[in-house]
Amino acid sequence: MPTNDYLKRILLSRVYDVAVETALEPAVTLSRRLGNKVLLKREDTQPVFSFKIRGAYNKMVQLSREELSRGVIAASAGNHAQGVALSAAKLGCEATIVMPETSPAIKVSAVRRLGGQVVLSGESFSDCMKKTRELIEETGAVFIPPFDDEDVIAGQGTIGMEILRQNPGPLDAVFVPIGGGGLAAGVAVYIKQLRPEVKVIGVEPVASDDMRRSIAAGRPVEMKEVGLFADGVAVKRVGDKCFELCRECLDDIILVDTDAICGAIKDIFEDTRVVAEPAGALSLAGLKAYAEANDLHDKTLCAIVSGANMNFDRLGYVADRAEIGSDREALRGCA
Repeated sequence: MPTNDYLKRILLSRVYDVAVETALEPAVTLSRRLGNKVLLKREDTQPVFSFKIRGAYNKMVQLSREELSRGVIAASAGNHAQGVALSAAKLGCEATIVMPETSPAIKVSAVRRLGGQVVLSGESFSDCMKKTRELIEETGAVFIPPFDDEDVIAGQGTIGMEILRQNPGPLDAVFVPIGGGGLAAGVAVYIKQLRPEVKVIGVEPVASDDMRRSIAAGRPVEMKEVGLFADGVAVKRVGDKCFELCRECLDDIILVDTDAICGAIKDIFEDTRVVAEPAGALSLAGLKAYAEANDLHDKTLCAIVSGANMNFDRLGYVADRAEIGSDREALRGCA
């Protein structure tokens, strides 16, 4: 699909039947420390504490009554699962969600609380997809893709629309987390058509850098293994449609490690008192790394806080690694 067609789809998306327009807030403490104006797009404040409700609902609201009567099915590490479950409740249909056995308990229980039927299978999204295909054959349920779909991409693209509307002044770069690529594709395709001077930079964990590898190879490639710490972006293969849009519209991709992600979780907490999940803090970790590598000062930089579905029992580990990350930052500052 041509990029200008996505602009129309984004503008006509039905996300606000269930989603909210989230705030674009200055991270005052971090801005002072970095010497740049840092803005946080607060998708953690959505009804399911993640941006995923946008794409899931925009896809499902397009379904016919006959399709809805067959029920819907999705494969997800947790955030798309909650979006599908809430959308199904809103639209009055049944939802089955196939989730990795490694999914945080808070995400599994949230899906069940929203009325979704959970099937646990395998360790990664790719494992879940195999089980999902089997269930589709058995039940005839309608598949709701987590990222590689025009309506899903358009739904996520409404975040880019909101960022430009909420910040009509100077904006140098927007940082977007990449898992399957739907969020990055939607945000980038919108921003690049309206404000091409604004850089859109994807961020991936070093252990799950499938989009970076795919763009380097000129085609989607599948990783044998992916890191599971940032479970929300633990995808072995990016979407074909997402790949094409990201290859065309992203300005760069930054890789960050676990310590950097944990440090970003701490930064978000200190400015908002919210604990982001690892994937939710990914883009801020990339923002910090990019600002340091390019010696940026007095720039306006935006990071999308994409989710806050954090398991409580991981907080100790995050706190420990954040301290290590902070020590590394302090050492670099003294260099």
